[in-house]
Amino acid sequence: MSAPAIAVPPVPAAPLSRESGLAAEVKALVAAGTRERARERFGDLVALLQRRAARIAYQYLRDAHDADEAVQDAFLKVFTHISTYREELPFEVWFTRILVNRCLDMQKARARRLRWTLPVPRLGDAPAPEPADPGQTPEQRLLSSERGQRILAAIERLPDRQRLVFTLCQIAEHSTNQVSETLGVSEATVRVHLFRAVRKLRALLEHER
Repeated sequence: MSAPAIAVPPVPAAPLSRESGLAAEVKALVAAGTRERARERFGDLVALLQRRAARIAYQYLRDAHDADEAVQDAFLKVFTHISTYREELPFEVWFTRILVNRCLDMQKARARRLRWTLPVPRLGDAPAPEPADPGQTPEQRLLSSERGQRILAAIERLPDRQRLVFTLCQIAEHSTNQVSETLGVSEATVRVHLFRAVRKLRALLEHER
């Protein structure tokens, strides 16, 4: 006589973040044709993500106006394509992927413009100082300081993947698991890139002392 099967209780699903819950609600409202209500709820979603999104964009673009443009473009694309959002993926991951891609596109466009418009400096010319950033957040105040500029310069010297992982983990404050989902790599790989990025940054900053 065989032993009775032991019922294994189902593993409860991880609770949705507030952002993911709002995104699912916006998607359902759009599908139901109640777009005005969907816009109102999307405004709540924007309010939750605005500050973190601005930090990510500013880290990539180093310009308050360009960062704001990238964030607004990302939110517009998200609302326009909200019907393609998959609820099993945390909304923050989906949004971050869209925002980072937009920042990278703007970086490439800016590089192309500079290639054609940047004048060749004459010998002895001093570089023009960058305009002060009008941002009011603590992060922007740090980045406008002398030490902040050294940190930014050091981050810029990181390899692309290390710079991206460092930005998402330390600037955007995403977990290594979220970053692995965003980039489509294992969490162990994210941790390796983050460790190497921090080690290289320390070496670069120590060398500048």
